[in-house]
Amino acid sequence: MPVSPRAKKIEEKLARLGLRSDIDLVLHLPSRYEDETKVISILEATHMAGGSAQVEGIVSSCEVQYRPRRQLVVTIADASSQLVMRFMNFYGSQTKQLAEGTRVRARGEVRHGFFGTEMVHPAYKIILEGAPLPTTLTPVYPSGEGLSQTILRIAIANAIKRLNWHDTLPQSLRDSLQLMAFEPAMRLLHYPPPEVSAPTLDDRSHPAWVRVKFDELLAQQLSLKRAQVARRAKCAAALPVIGALSDAFLHVLPFQLTCAQQRVLAEIRADLSQAFPMQRLLQGDVGSGKTVVAALAATQAIDSGYQAALMAPTEILAEQHFRKIASWLEPLGVKVAWLSGSLKKKEKTLAQSLIASGEARLVIGTHAVIQDAVQFTKLGLVIVDEQHRFGVGQRLALRNKGNHGEAESVPHQLMMSATPIPRTLAMTYYADLEVSVIDELPPGRTPIVTRTVDQHRRDEVISRVHAAAQSGRQVYWVCPLIEESEALQLQTATETHETLLAALPDLQIGLVHGRLKPAEKQCVMEAFIRGEIHVLVATTVIEVGVDVPNASLMVIEHAERFGLSQLHQLRGRVGRGSAASVCLLLYQSPLGYVAKQRLGIMRETTDGFEIARKDLEIRGPGEFLGARQSGQAMLRFADLDTDQWLVEKARNIAHDLLREDPTTVKSHLERWLGERENFLKV
Repeated sequence: MPVSPRAKKIEEKLARLGLRSDIDLVLHLPSRYEDETKVISILEATHMAGGSAQVEGIVSSCEVQYRPRRQLVVTIADASSQLVMRFMNFYGSQTKQLAEGTRVRARGEVRHGFFGTEMVHPAYKIILEGAPLPTTLTPVYPSGEGLSQTILRIAIANAIKRLNWHDTLPQSLRDSLQLMAFEPAMRLLHYPPPEVSAPTLDDRSHPAWVRVKFDELLAQQLSLKRAQVARRAKCAAALPVIGALSDAFLHVLPFQLTCAQQRVLAEIRADLSQAFPMQRLLQGDVGSGKTVVAALAATQAIDSGYQAALMAPTEILAEQHFRKIASWLEPLGVKVAWLSGSLKKKEKTLAQSLIASGEARLVIGTHAVIQDAVQFTKLGLVIVDEQHRFGVGQRLALRNKGNHGEAESVPHQLMMSATPIPRTLAMTYYADLEVSVIDELPPGRTPIVTRTVDQHRRDEVISRVHAAAQSGRQVYWVCPLIEESEALQLQTATETHETLLAALPDLQIGLVHGRLKPAEKQCVMEAFIRGEIHVLVATTVIEVGVDVPNASLMVIEHAERFGLSQLHQLRGRVGRGSAASVCLLLYQSPLGYVAKQRLGIMRETTDGFEIARKDLEIRGPGEFLGARQSGQAMLRFADLDTDQWLVEKARNIAHDLLREDPTTVKSHLERWLGERENFLKV
C-alpha cells in the first residue's frame, strides 16, 4: 500500500529522533505528564491563581483586539463564571474554530489579568457536550522540529498496538529481582492512572521505571561483555618473552617500582603472553608512574620480536614521552622513532622508513602515527595515552596497523588515563576492558598544598612567585585564553606574560601556548626543563605529560573557569620532586555555585579518585567520558548517581545469562540495541 507524502514526511521526522521501529517508539518515554482526567468549574479555577487547572465552557465572544498589541481574546463561560483565553500568536482559522456557541475544554495556568480571570495560550480542545475525560495522565514526549505531541502520541499508540509484547526476561529472573513484567511497566509509563504516585514518576523510582532502567543496563552489560568475548576470539601475537632488554631496563632505572606498579606490570605481562589481544585500561593518578609501566610493556613486545607504538593526543605530551622513554631505552640499543605533524618532510620520511624496515622497535608520536604512510613490519603492542581524547576511529586506525593482512589478527592494546574513572562508571562503560589501577604514588613525593586566592590579591601572588624563583624553584602560571576575548574578560596568557615581565625584571619568564609554532614551543619547553626559565606562563597545553621535578609552585588564573579534572591535571605538574609544592587557584568573585563546589573540592583533597567521583556528580557521565564514547549511545534512563545498585545487579545477571541462556541474551539485545549492538569498542 503506497505511503502518502504527509505520512512519509512524518516518518522522516520521527527517524531524525531515532524513532524508526515500533520498539523505538515504545521506548520513547514521556519526559512529564499532564493531568486531564478532571474538570473543575471556572469559579473554582478563579481561586487557583498561579496553579494549573482544566475547565470547560461555551464560547461567549471571540475577537481580535489590537491594544496593547494584536491578540485573540476568547471568553468562555460555564454555569458558575467566565474566563478569558488569550492568544498572542494565533492563526486566522482559530477565530472560526472558536466561534460563539462552541464548547471548549481548556487547560493552563490561571492568572488574574487585565481581562479578569484568564489563561494565556492554554491547551484547548473543541468537544461535544458530555465528551468523556481521559482515564490516564496525558504523556508529554521529548519532541523535535515539526513533530507535535499529537503526532507523537498517535505514532506511539499505534506502535503499542502492533508490538510483540513478549518479555525478554524469564519469569524466574523477574521474581528473584522483584521486577515488573515488561508490558505492564511500559503501558503504565505511557498512560499512568491518575492515582499513581506522581513523585515516583518524576524521580523515576516507580517500579515501572526500575524495570526500564534495569533492562537498559542489562543490555549495555551484555553488549560490552559480548564485545569482550568477540575480542578474545581474535588472534594476537603472544608476547611472552621477558628477556635481556626488560631485565636491563629494570636494572638501569634509578628508582624501585612501587608495589602498585609491580602488581599492574604483572597483570599486563600476563595479558601480553596470551594469543588473544589484551585490551587493558591503565589508570593512575597524576605522577603515579604510568609511563615507566608502559615502557616495560613495550620492552616485553620488543623482547618477543615485535614493534610497539605509543600515541598521545598532544605534541607536548607525546614529546615528553619520547624524551623520557628514549633516554631509558636508546642506551640499551633500542631505536625509538619520533613522529609528529610538525616534522619536516625529510625527517618524517626517514622515520617512516625506520618503522617500515623494523629498525625502529618503538614508535612514539601524535595522531601522525596512524597516517596511511606509516607502515609497521610487526606491530605487537599499541599504547594510547589519555585515550579518552581520541575518537573510536583514531584508536581503531592504530590498532589496524597490526593486521599484516590478517583481518582477525590485531595487536595488544594498553590504554592509559590520568583521569581516574569512578568505579560505577568503569563497571558501566568499561565492562569490556580489564582495568589496572596504580593506586600509590612513588616515595619521596610531598603532598601539594592548595589555596584559593581572590584575584584582587594578585600582587601578593606575584611576590610569592618571586620568592619561589629566588629560592631556586620554578613556577607555572596557567591562563585559560591566549588573546583578549570580549565575551570572557579573562586574564590572558600574553597579557600575563607582559605583566610578569614588567613586575619581575630580574627573572626569566617564558610563554607557551597552542598557537606557537611547534619549534618555538619546543624551544621554550626545553629551556624550562633545563632550568633556564624561572616562570613558565602557559595555556592548558601543559595539562598533561610535562615533568619538571624542580617546579614547585603552580598558579592557575581564573580557576573558576576550569573543570575539576583539568584543575587536578594542572596541579599534578608540581609536586613531582621532593620540595614542598603549592597550587594557588586565582579566582574572580563572585563565584557561582558549581565553581565554589569545584574550588572547595580542590582545597580538600589531592586524591584523584575522590576528585573523579565528585566530578561525575557535578558533570554526569556524558561529559566525563569525552571522546571515548564516540559512536555509542549514552544511557537514556538509568542514572549512575542514583542507580548504582542496579548496575551491580545488571553486571552479575549479564555474566550468568551469557554463560547459561543465549536465547534470552539474543532476545534482550535485539529489543534494546538492535543494529546498534554491532559496534565493538576499541
